[in-house]
Parts: sequence; C-alpha cells; structure tokens
Amino acid sequence: QVRLVESGGGLVQAGASLRLSCAASGLTFSFYPMGWFRQAPGKEREFVAAINWKDNNTYYYDSVKGRFTISRDNAKNTVYLQMSSLKPEDTAIYYCAAPQAYEIPYVPVFEYQYDYWGQGTQVTVSS
Repeated sequence: QVRLVESGGGLVQAGASLRLSCAASGLTFSFYPMGWFRQAPGKEREFVAAINWKDNNTYYYDSVKGRFTISRDNAKNTVYLQMSSLKPEDTAIYYCAAPQAYEIPYVPVFEYQYDYWGQGTQVTVSS
C-alpha cells in the first residue's frame, strides 16, 4: 500500500523560508516521478513542482520559479520542496503525489496524472 506523508508546514511571515518533506512508502521510490501540488482556500488544487525519477529533471509552476526548489533523496524515500521568499499568496495546503506508473519517460504535471496523494501540510504566510 502506497503511503505519502508530508511534513514541514507552518505559519511564517512573508519573505521567510520553509522546507516541506514527503516520506514515501509502499513503492520503489527511485523509479517514480514525484510532484507537489497546493490548494488555497476556495481554489482548485494546482501544480507546484515535479521531479523526474531518472535524471532529476525538474518542472515548476511559473509563479514559484526561482523561489521553490524540488529535490529528492532516494536513499530516504523522500521528496522535498524548499520554499524561499514566501508570499501570502503561497498560503495553501501542500500535497505531494506519485503516479501509479513508474519509469515513465516524462514528468507528470497535471493532477489527473497522479494516483497517490498525501494528506497535505498547511503553509500559511502572513503579510
């Protein structure tokens, strides 16, 4: 059974940094691309970042480019999202996700391409 557990959220002031972690179990982690999504109050869930399984290529939503960095540690079965220069509009519940397919030759960036989801971690950025 695949399980994804996020941690690291919290309440910070604008301009601060946070690092989110997502610990994965129940899958051969190194063969899966991983993604981060977020959902702000009253809004649909949106893509934030994703990382490939093979060459660690990364993809970002335009609004977080240059501020957020996704990375992974296959030895720890963990994917990270380092967030810097946080803005109030980054306030959301952040979810990590994994697709059911593995060793795929592309990085999924759409919500429908992901099958497994964590419970989410709240990030609140005050102005």
